[in-house]
Amino acid sequence: QVRLVESGGGLVQPGGSLRISCAVSGSIFRVNAMGWYRQAPGKQRELVAHITSGGSTNYADSVKGRFTISRDNAKNAVYLQMNSLKPEDTAVYYCNADVVLDYRHSDYYNYWGRGTQVTVSS
Repeated sequence: QVRLVESGGGLVQPGGSLRISCAVSGSIFRVNAMGWYRQAPGKQRELVAHITSGGSTNYADSVKGRFTISRDNAKNAVYLQMNSLKPEDTAVYYCNADVVLDYRHSDYYNYWGRGTQVTVSS
C-alpha cells in the first residue's frame, strides 16, 4: 500500500517561515513528479508547486519568490520551504505524487497525502 505522509505544518506569524515535508512509503519502484497543493476554506484545491523527477520546478504566481520546492529522490521525499508567509497562505497543504509501482511497467499512479494544516496569523 502506498502512503504519502505530510509533516511540519503549524501556526506561524505573518512574515515567518515554515518547512513542510512529505515522504512516500510502501512497495514502489520509483516516484516521478511530485507536487504540493493547498485548499483554503471555501476554496478549490490549487497547485502551489511542482517538481519533476529531474528537478524542474514550477510555481503558482502567488508564491513565486517566496516558496521553494525540493526533493530527495533517495528518500522519496518532497519538501516545501515557505518564506515571507502571508495570512492568505493559510490552508491545508496536500502532497501529491506520481508513483511507478513495478519496474516491469512504466504505468504510474497518482496519490495524495492527507494534508497538513498551515495557519498564518498574528
